[in-house]
Amino acid sequence: MDDAPRVALIHALAHSLAPVNAEFDRSWPGCVRMNLLDDSLSADLARSAAGLDARMTARFVALAAYAIGAGAQGILFTCSAFGPCIDAVAARWPEIPVLKPNEAMIADAVRAATTGGRGGRIGLVATFAPTLASMPAEFPAGVEVIPVLAEGALAALDAGDVATHDRLAVDAARRAQAMGCDVIALAQFSLARAAPAVERAVPRPVLTTPASAVQRLRSRLYQGEQGTDPEQRGLSPVRANRVSRSLRRRP
Repeated sequence: MDDAPRVALIHALAHSLAPVNAEFDRSWPGCVRMNLLDDSLSADLARSAAGLDARMTARFVALAAYAIGAGAQGILFTCSAFGPCIDAVAARWPEIPVLKPNEAMIADAVRAATTGGRGGRIGLVATFAPTLASMPAEFPAGVEVIPVLAEGALAALDAGDVATHDRLAVDAARRAQAMGCDVIALAQFSLARAAPAVERAVPRPVLTTPASAVQRLRSRLYQGEQGTDPEQRGLSPVRANRVSRSLRRRP
């Protein structure tokens, strides 16, 4: 065995697996990953009148307990609609880095929206309606968040129609721009695939979740252990982020 960290990626949508694993392949290929998928989580939330109740939280705690029992040293949840459940996991295991999917991207979006003379309005685009019910509360006070649902996009992705998914994401981003948003934040990992199309269509900064999340998890795991990361030894967090983005897995 080598000293590579072992992390658990916990998913509530099957579409989240590909973008986050692609980002690990790109920027942190040495990390050992385990993927846990329970797609009934999102389906049950969409049908439930109870929302994020104690039973849903218990399911997240159980998934995290399994991952930790299997040797995970950090956990990244990729399901953006379940913030309070993820908070419960982080409180249960404070010694382990437990990340929400969007916390790093939110910080980046706030910086982008409040610098360079921008007015601080963020367009939050999602394809899963419960995400827009829970995620705006995760932004800091004083930042205006405009939720925009790309209705029908997730169903198109489920059906394998990626062109329609991306077109509907672009339409939602354009609506956000028309409402005066300074930054477009794509709220779900599954939306990362639409980012190039959104960037071509909307003259605003466009932020996605996978790259920020992977870098944040990496920084948290190596926090206090300067010199142990073989690819970022001795680098500041900003410089390490640039280095990790430049890495590519060679065949």
